[in-house]
Amino acid sequence: MNLLDVIDAVQSLADGVLFGATYALLGIGFTLVFGVMHKINLSFAAASIGAAYASLLILSVIKAPAVVVFLMAAVAGGGLGAIVYLVGFKFIPLANPLATLMSTVGLLLLIDEIVVHTTAGVPLNYPALFSDVIIRAGPFNIRGDLVFVFLLGCVCMVVLLFLIYRTNLGIATRAVSQQSTAAQLCGISITRVNVLTFVVTGVIGGIAGAMTGAAIGMLSPLLSLPLTVKGLIVTVIGGLGSIPGAIIAGLLVGGLENVLQFFRGVSERDLYIMLLLFAFLVFRPGGIFAIAHGRD
Repeated sequence: MNLLDVIDAVQSLADGVLFGATYALLGIGFTLVFGVMHKINLSFAAASIGAAYASLLILSVIKAPAVVVFLMAAVAGGGLGAIVYLVGFKFIPLANPLATLMSTVGLLLLIDEIVVHTTAGVPLNYPALFSDVIIRAGPFNIRGDLVFVFLLGCVCMVVLLFLIYRTNLGIATRAVSQQSTAAQLCGISITRVNVLTFVVTGVIGGIAGAMTGAAIGMLSPLLSLPLTVKGLIVTVIGGLGSIPGAIIAGLLVGGLENVLQFFRGVSERDLYIMLLLFAFLVFRPGGIFAIAHGRD
């Protein structure tokens, strides 16, 4: 491998880590719901893409800047999050894990079908900020839109961590996650916490969907399934219920898959990511959670 190959490999790693902020947000969304309700919401990534599609509606009314489109994606994501909770969890017996799991599978398919029928299955261009900016650092060229996506993801993570660890909502959320019965005895409304959790994760998902569209340059209904898989992989590798683990795993998976794509091509990239998942399941089933907290 010559010097140019090394430079290209490092460039691919940097681009992947920047895009990995999107995977981190998806992993956080899965993690939050699992941490509070001990359930997997398989419709989360589909709702994220659906929210990003919904944000494009504003462009049919006015020529809105990309910032406004991103804001609309966050709002649409919060609304979809509440709908997912009401349809997929509120009236479903939570004691039956298969019931809630299959309800979210149904919602995943429903959201995808709505998007397909609304757009005729045609991919749509998505606005991006700083897409014409290239940051040069020696032999490396860093895309301005990927830097924006990464920084936006970092801001969302910081705000979320503040929300979880420094606000009354965060205290209530962690109390319900650790011991729901005791939380109820303390006067915490389980339903309210669950709804707010889905709204918050929906907002995160909407931003993640917008970030994905901005980084790729387009939206397609075909993104829902691979993003669902990547989000679940990040959640498992990061450690179920661990937000810091999801952040680390998202950046890890993003960087690794881009490097693998450079060396092995798109056809083999996901194969090696799955092998990484199996390695964690076998040798470190607790995920990065133990690493993030400095213990086994």
